Amino acid sequence: MPKRTETATETTAQVMEPVFPRMLTLEQVQEILNVKSSLVYSLVRSGELPAGQFGGRGVWRVRESDLAAYIEAAFVKTAERIAAGQVREDDVAADD
Repeated sequence: MPKRTETATETTAQVMEPVFPRMLTLEQVQEILNVKSSLVYSLVRSGELPAGQFGGRGVWRVRESDLAAYIEAAFVKTAERIAAGQVREDDVAADD
């Protein structure tokens, strides 16, 4: 039986370039969450929102996927608190 050879598609798939995550500035995170910058810095410092420092000036960046995971976890946690009766009506401000 003849030996199987790789097709051009299989070879191309093996040498594809890595896909890098989209990186967001802390200012972009602040805008997406619609919160104050102090809250974003607090989330990063506490490790609740993973971030990394890059370059000589130490600029902060957050992976888009990490922000999405943080947002999803916040919704799950809030739903659990509501189900447990831990969120009162006066806890929800109309202008948040």
